[in-house]
Amino acid sequence: MTHDDVQRWLDDYLAAWKSYDAGEIEALFSEDVEYRFYPADEPIRGRDEVVRSWLAPEGNESGRDTPGTYDGEYHPYAIEGSRAGAVGVSTYWSDASRSTIERVYDNCWLIEFDAAGRCRSFTEYYVKQPRR
Repeated sequence: MTHDDVQRWLDDYLAAWKSYDAGEIEALFSEDVEYRFYPADEPIRGRDEVVRSWLAPEGNESGRDTPGTYDGEYHPYAIEGSRAGAVGVSTYWSDASRSTIERVYDNCWLIEFDAAGRCRSFTEYYVKQPRR
């Protein structure tokens, strides 16, 4: 994987998060992906289960977000073969007007890709920024 390959995947991930389109989500992941919303949790196994977890109503693993109330910016940090680390920021507003920031998270993602450039392992680490 190159820097451009990983950046393209991160951009596609953000687009899928914003759209909650099943096809866009599916395109990101290998059939046998292991996905962790929290590093210590057992992974969600399989592309179909990852799609289900993203699309489930609120209260699921990902806590589906209300459209227009979030955004992110993510960039590759390190790449070695099929593995990459990415860093970024996720911002959440109180409503779609985006007049009040509710919370901001610093993110670090560990990603492993298959030969086709689909993610086969994803682990998310994040920390909430203190209010300023």
